[in-house]
This record gives sequence, C-alpha cells and structure tokens, in this order.
Amino acid sequence: MITLPPGLVFFERGWLSSNNVLLSDASQSVLIDTGYHTHALQTLALVKSVLGDQPLTRIINTHLHSDHCGGNALLREVFPSIDIHIPPGHAALVDVWDESGLTYEATGQSCPRFEKTGILNIGAVFEVGELAWHVHAAAGHDPHSVILFNESHRILISADALWENGFGVVFPEIEGINAFDEVESTLRMIEALEPKLVLPGHGAAFRDVSGALSRANSRLTQFRSSPNKHAHYAAKVLLKFKLLELQKHKLTQFLNWAQSTPYLQLLHVKYAHDQSLESWCLDLCRSLEIAGACALVADEIINM
Repeated sequence: MITLPPGLVFFERGWLSSNNVLLSDASQSVLIDTGYHTHALQTLALVKSVLGDQPLTRIINTHLHSDHCGGNALLREVFPSIDIHIPPGHAALVDVWDESGLTYEATGQSCPRFEKTGILNIGAVFEVGELAWHVHAAAGHDPHSVILFNESHRILISADALWENGFGVVFPEIEGINAFDEVESTLRMIEALEPKLVLPGHGAAFRDVSGALSRANSRLTQFRSSPNKHAHYAAKVLLKFKLLELQKHKLTQFLNWAQSTPYLQLLHVKYAHDQSLESWCLDLCRSLEIAGACALVADEIINM
C-alpha cells in the first residue's frame, strides 16, 4: 500500500477519465486534471468526498486533452470563483475555443467549453500546505504538456508522459510532426529528477520508476523502428476511447464515426491506404475484440 503525505489524495480512475490528484490545506484546495466530461459528476463526488463543505479553489490541467480537462466546466458551475490554470501553449486556443486546434474535432471527442483564469508557466513553483510543486515541460505525448514534481518527497505527477507500462499516444506523430525525440527528452528528464513515487495520468501509482522508464524506452524504440506500430496503437486507442464513452453502439454507426474522425483518416492515408477506410476500421475493431477490449455481437459493438 502506498502512503501519501497529508493533504495529497490520488484518485485512480478508469481509462476514459484521467486520474486526478487533490491537494489541500486549511486555505486552499487544488485539483490536478478533471477527467472526461461524461464523468464530471463522478469527479465532483470524489472531490466532495474529501473536501466536504470546503470549496475547490483551483484547477490545474497538465494538458488539454479531453480526458484531462472535461470536468472543468461543471466544476466551474459548482464553484464559480474557482481558478483554472492551464499550460501556456494552447492558451490562445482556449480563449477563442478552437476545437480544431485543441484536437477535439481531430480525435472525435468532446469537451465542454471553459475559460482559463491563469497560465501554468514552466519553471513555476506553487505550494499547497507543506508541499511545493515544480512545473516542468513534458513535450511528446502533447507538445504543451507539463508534469509536476515535489522534491521533498520526490513525488512526480507525470500525466501521460510516463505510465507504469508506457506512455500516451504521441499525438503530434499522427499529424506528421516528429515528436519521438521529445518523448525521449522527457523520459530522460524524469530519470534525472529521480522520483521515488509516480502518480500517472492513467493506471495505478507506482514506485518502480526505473522499471517503468525501461519499459517506456523499450516501447519508444519499437515505435521509432516501426512507426506503423505506433500508428496501429494510436488508432486502436482512439477507437477504444470512444467505445469507453459509448459502452454499446450500433456497429455501422460506430464505423461511420470512425470514418469521419480526422486523426483516423490521417492514419489510414499514411499507413493503410491499400484498403478502404471502412475495412481498415473494421479490422481494428476485430483486433480489439481479439485482445478482449470489445465484443462484436450481431450488429453491435460492446465495450469489454
């Protein structure tokens, strides 16, 4: 069992919503990432289960993928005076709410509009209780992502830069932007920080950081040598994420959604243009079924 310092609570969520970290003291409470919008009420309930009548005063988003900031809007409704701080890279896109630039259209996902109140600058330090958190850039999975590190306890809030068994899809690569080098730089930076405990964006908290870094570097080597492996992985992640949201759907409608999703279109053109987009998406669904991630029953696709 992992023991956390006073004033720090880690909420491990399912894969549709990112994990959340709640930091609190007598005068403030800060939530790191807010999950997907369809789980926003669950996020609120988790926060209230710890804070009780104490208000949530601040949200910090490690990056602006829909599964990390989808609860922002609801939490702002419940706590109208809450501050929302985001990394600087996409700040202008949030101001005009550019769903294309923010990748919500590209992924075929949804995120209710919210307004930021501040910027989480790289190199900044903020304190909650006796814990000071340093903000580090962590490009790769997302070009503008940050991670947070507490030196006194050597705790890393790693978002999707490092999981126990890998890291998140390298989304810039889908758009043809070379980003595997940025993934490597981020992994090296994490190694140099020497964390003793990692609170990842998905999956369980873990202490075997060297093992996780070894597995992440091995996966990165595979993706570099065979970009099609990363493309196949990315496509299945996009399909599985949507299925996690829908749970059960008519297969024809699900395939129609897939064929209209820009990131899947890009991956198909680059890596599977020798077959139709519909056939390729159906093959990916069958691959998910073989892996036990879904079931194709009659005319439906069902999350497993």
